[in-house]
Amino acid sequence: MLSIGIVGLPNVGKSTLFNAITNSGVLAANYPFATIDPNVGVVQVNDDRLENLAKIYKSAKIIPTAIEFIDIAGLVKGASKGEGLGNQFLSHIRQVDAIAHVIRCFEDTNITHVEGRVDPIRDLEIIEMELRLADLESIEKRLPRLEKMLKVKNAEAMVEASALTKVKTMIETDGRPSDLDFSDEEKKIVKNLNLLSLKQNLYIANLADTDLANPTANNHFNALVEKGKSLGIDVIPISAQVEYEISTIEDKEEQTIFLESYGLKESGLDSVIKKGYEILGLKTYFTCGPQETRAWTFVAGTKAPQAAGIIHTDFEKGFIKAETLSYDDLMACGSPVAAKEKGKVRLEGKDYVVQDGDIMHFRFNV
Repeated sequence: MLSIGIVGLPNVGKSTLFNAITNSGVLAANYPFATIDPNVGVVQVNDDRLENLAKIYKSAKIIPTAIEFIDIAGLVKGASKGEGLGNQFLSHIRQVDAIAHVIRCFEDTNITHVEGRVDPIRDLEIIEMELRLADLESIEKRLPRLEKMLKVKNAEAMVEASALTKVKTMIETDGRPSDLDFSDEEKKIVKNLNLLSLKQNLYIANLADTDLANPTANNHFNALVEKGKSLGIDVIPISAQVEYEISTIEDKEEQTIFLESYGLKESGLDSVIKKGYEILGLKTYFTCGPQETRAWTFVAGTKAPQAAGIIHTDFEKGFIKAETLSYDDLMACGSPVAAKEKGKVRLEGKDYVVQDGDIMHFRFNV
């Protein structure tokens, strides 16, 4: 399951956004450290294709894929050294796939700012520096432990030390992760180390509801966009308060009307999920039948046997073929029978690279 950690300074709207995401009533108070434990919420991923497929296959139920959001308590300057609630929260971020920075871009004299005034770039740089310093601390602890293995030319230790030294240099010289040049072996090791400074990022600009229709009228937002452009990171404009109000509306038509009143086509949450999928290279395939229509998440480039293994390891072990039909072809033909008659249903083998929107039926023998 995809997991995204939500980070930011205290009082930037993180817990309000998390309430919107899970509608779970997490404490959102006007003081630092209101969130004491990392709150975890699992939400369904909206995908309009599911309902269309369920109608065609006359499925009894729909099972969307899901995404996990982890709300980390507000970090402050010095968190990597134990300031505020410190390192205990940084450890919670290490296991997530991507980090969403919630950055305050609204003025409100009733909501205190831990740094005294609203400044999105400064706030973002504080959090990013704390994540990097936490990595630096763990790297400096790890490198001496590798020395004994390096003396006996242990191959794995040599690869790890090389990778860690490169990351250490990047942090110390204020470099960018995109500038790092890892070998294939180093990439594998680095992935398992869960370094915070190497995780994929997205920026969430928390705006006043009056700015939603035209975010570029907000200078704080524009500054954040420029910062994001320089790093290749997109900024998603939302209003955490509006997102929470949306989450309290159960009727989908009413939600649509509410969104339109703010000039929006989709909720900020949906935008965050889409961007999360995009930056992590995630796609969706479907399994369909009378019992259920279900969405499955996979990484772009996954081959058919490994995609089958997402459902069950036996499917991968005994993989024979995958009966495959693309969503677009099905919609164009109108039914699976018509698609088959037009030669759109394919039998794919072990080397087939699964595509987003594939409808798959796996043949296997264990």
